Amino acid sequence: MRIIPNVTPKLFTSSAIIVGYLLIDDTTANEQNALGNWLMLIAQVLCTNAFYKQVQQERGIDNSNSGGSSNNSTNKQYDSSVNNQATEIELLKKMVNAIQKEIDSLEDNFK
Repeated sequence: MRIIPNVTPKLFTSSAIIVGYLLIDDTTANEQNALGNWLMLIAQVLCTNAFYKQVQQERGIDNSNSGGSSNNSTNKQYDSSVNNQATEIELLKKMVNAIQKEIDSLEDNFK
């Protein structure tokens, strides 16, 4: 399963900033702290797992749970290059929709 889209680093970082700002609305400082700590825990799990996979690759250990084989790597690279722009467009559309929902919510609060 591919979660990380093939987008530019600036776009990827910008999406994180937007999501962060969207999450701080309508939450108390304690709720923001709890959510932030929970997200940091997720990040630590991902970093630890990625590091351990790198160690295994460096040692030449075959990880049977990797989900892929070298035969499919050329096809995956081709598919990712073909779908790169479509994925970026879809991500931008989702970001625009999330921002529009937030704007609508703010407008409803002022009525």
